[in-house]
Amino acid sequence: MLLDFLIVLLYFALVLFIALSGKRTDEGSSEAYFLSSRNLPWYSIAISTIATNVQGYQFLGMMGSAYLYGLAQANLEINAIQGLWLAAFIFVPLYLKDKVVTITQFIQKRLGKTVGLIYSVANLALFSTIGLGAALFWGAYAADVVFGDFLSFISPSRSLRVAVILVGLGVFSAIYTYYGGLSAVVRTDLIQFAILLAGGILVLIAAIRQLGGWEQLYIKTPQLMHLHLPADHPKLPWIAIGGWFLLNINYWCANQTVVQRSLAARSLRHAQLGLMTGGLLKYLMAAVIIIPGIALYGILGDRLANEPDLAFPYLVTHFLSPGLRGIILCALFASLMSTVDSTFNSLATLWSIDIYKGYLNPRASDRQLIQAGRGSILVTLCTGICMGLVLLYLKFANPQEAFTHTLNELRYYINCGIVVLISAAALLVAPSHRWAVAAFAISIPLNSLFQQSFMFPEMNYFVRAMWVILISFALVAIPSARYGGFKSPAEWVQYAAADVKWLGWAMLLSLVLCHLLFS
Repeated sequence: MLLDFLIVLLYFALVLFIALSGKRTDEGSSEAYFLSSRNLPWYSIAISTIATNVQGYQFLGMMGSAYLYGLAQANLEINAIQGLWLAAFIFVPLYLKDKVVTITQFIQKRLGKTVGLIYSVANLALFSTIGLGAALFWGAYAADVVFGDFLSFISPSRSLRVAVILVGLGVFSAIYTYYGGLSAVVRTDLIQFAILLAGGILVLIAAIRQLGGWEQLYIKTPQLMHLHLPADHPKLPWIAIGGWFLLNINYWCANQTVVQRSLAARSLRHAQLGLMTGGLLKYLMAAVIIIPGIALYGILGDRLANEPDLAFPYLVTHFLSPGLRGIILCALFASLMSTVDSTFNSLATLWSIDIYKGYLNPRASDRQLIQAGRGSILVTLCTGICMGLVLLYLKFANPQEAFTHTLNELRYYINCGIVVLISAAALLVAPSHRWAVAAFAISIPLNSLFQQSFMFPEMNYFVRAMWVILISFALVAIPSARYGGFKSPAEWVQYAAADVKWLGWAMLLSLVLCHLLFS
């Protein structure tokens, strides 16, 4: 117990030291604060992007889902490679060509100021509430589920204990993001991802060893070793791949929190190489999150079928020794902080560049922009903590409620429209501004119509998102046909160098092979 506690203290001291060891940005340029002076190397882009992606709920919820549904849960991890490829070779080259600081600026150039404002306000609202709140809640909740006894010194009350962890980690992340900007976020993400990966590998090795070896996955759990489940499966039908494909455009190509590292790249080559390396890391994360859940089913059978979220805590408490458990707790904290600090930084960027400079103070100096961004971090810290506490209340008031899916559905009401906007801006020759606004607006009631309609009562929400995006996008694409329609395919894809091009195609081929081999 003491060893675990010392490991956690060392982790926090190391993160704070690394975060604040860089040059202060008080007197620097806004580009230095928000985009690390556009000097990020490919490995920083790769690691920081994937560290931002990993959250506490993946260790609890996704590992629990893998315990129930097997390898099919890995679709949500490995299919990110398709999104990363689209970002690397279609969207990011356009962003870097225009030297934008926010994706809003690109949308404004292609679709007009009104559409750009819609994008910015929608993301500010989502990131500052559901985005931050969910990350804070799941990280704190996961830590308490696994290490409640260890953390009992905080409070004997479980709800109060999770609340204290939630607030403490939120404040800690806000402090170094406030002072260091994107540079501090990326520096800490490097150490946080290393800890995340180390913790995940420890759990993976322990699970496989207890199962009896890798070959036992096919001997004891052959029914769980398939990527594709029947089309009528309620949670992970194979036809949901279409929805994942389109929603990946939102997350990997149009999400300021994720794309900001690529905007800060030293060059297009560094951005593309970093994103494709991130694809390799997604394979690794799929292994450490999904395989232990499958292995645990081979060990226990269906003993946890009614409480699958206990899969990860069971592995940690039964198969890992003290000291190693401290590393796992640090990994859970790292999964929270790497997401939260990135969200703070993107919120600061969107507010300062899009709203403060765009509408409130067009002549703002770099110092004023930095101060506006820092002010937004303080405000959104409060909104994020409040939302996290609301989620905490809902979870403990309704312990059986799976509101992860509810949160996803709320996000998709907005995210479907964002996919339509960014796709129209990037792929159409002269998209209609008015029809773009209409398409975004109609995507929200259309989503509700599909959900409530008696015709589609059991439609999986990934499949529903696919149809909403396709129908809404048609509203922009069809009227734009008379102004040139789609750009030629040759204009869509841009490669910085031949080696990156072949790496990109190799990654796509590897994804196809995975689907064929594990179908």
